[in-house]
Amino acid sequence: MKQIALNGAIDILHKIETIEKEIVDLKLTVLKKLAPTGKKIISLRGILKGVDITDEDVTSAKKSLSSKIVI
Repeated sequence: MKQIALNGAIDILHKIETIEKEIVDLKLTVLKKLAPTGKKIISLRGILKGVDITDEDVTSAKKSLSSKIVI
């Protein structure tokens, strides 16, 4: 008798966990729909097509960025 009651309680706990997960998913869905996007997403795919970036370019960019940092 106790085993049946224990199994029933475990089943109820699993159902509650499932409902909690569904509620979190529902909240996220609603929040995503309510959140203002503001701007159109612009794809940068292919913007550097045919451009060769050398190690010197990378080094120069790093120096440029680090020279503006004030500690």
